[in-house]
Amino acid sequence: MTRPGRVHIIGAGVAGLAAAVALSAERRPISLYEASQHAGGRCRSFFDSELGCRIDNGNHLLLAGNSAALAYIERIGALDTFERPAEAAVPFVDLATGERWELRPNRGALPWWLFDSGRRVPGTRPRDYLEALRLSRAPATATVAAVLDPKSLLFRRLWEPLAVAALNTGAEVGSARLFWRILVETLGRGGAACRALVPHEGLSESLIDPALALLRRQGAEIRFGARLRGIEFADGRAVELLFESSQVPLGASDSLILAVPASVAARLVPGLTVPDEHAPIVNAHYRYVAPAEAPLFAGLVGGTAEWVFKKREVVSVTVSAADRLLDESAESLAG
Repeated sequence: MTRPGRVHIIGAGVAGLAAAVALSAERRPISLYEASQHAGGRCRSFFDSELGCRIDNGNHLLLAGNSAALAYIERIGALDTFERPAEAAVPFVDLATGERWELRPNRGALPWWLFDSGRRVPGTRPRDYLEALRLSRAPATATVAAVLDPKSLLFRRLWEPLAVAALNTGAEVGSARLFWRILVETLGRGGAACRALVPHEGLSESLIDPALALLRRQGAEIRFGARLRGIEFADGRAVELLFESSQVPLGASDSLILAVPASVAARLVPGLTVPDEHAPIVNAHYRYVAPAEAPLFAGLVGGTAEWVFKKREVVSVTVSAADRLLDESAESLAG
């Protein structure tokens, strides 16, 4: 029987690290290459000289219903690095009216919380939530706003903020079917799946550093500053990796994983079809130590940002599908 060869993974963001961790558990030899001098990609922490403190380069709201992410965290032994509230409670603020509330689904899948006005969105009725079932029957090309009533209070205060945050696109263009799958994996499974996991310190300390430590203990080869400029193909397979300063031949039993942005993959693999439309996400960080009793995060309705996060030394806000803000200056956004 042919012994499995080495797995070469390009990119040490979360996708590349997750692949490396899963394969190393199967005793596969791993070589992990990263073009920059640090791992994590868009999910890491760093020292910001302007704020004078350590911040995350993005805000990622992780829910317990994300079974793949939870499995990764358990594999790298990092579960204890997260705040894990016992119950699901998602605070919201309507910036137009000043109203505040918490969405508090009960732990089990049977949604009795809908019949408790203190647990659902203010001004809504239990039957209003049945509208979400339309998403399960939506055509493949249907959008969230085309299936759900965009004029309803529930749409404005719940469906739209969730869709924009989860899909990183406006509800008028976001996929109804994909949004349905997200709802099934979260609210559809009850409060146990909606509990947030928030890092005690930062993204690197919870999601990146433990993975690197595990891979090193298991003998993985990790190369930073290794920018791949091309892949040599022959007879329908990759045979050599062409880095800026070296070449790495691939054996007949070796495997190659590209854990890189779609545009990079398209450059490396001729004829590869990839998505060509992407929406930016804007994160703003403010040096401020929030009160201990303040929630870990909150949803914002009717404003520019969708979410605000309490961190150790900063308060961070996130704007998804932020094309409209790309030409704004940092000073304008901060004001």
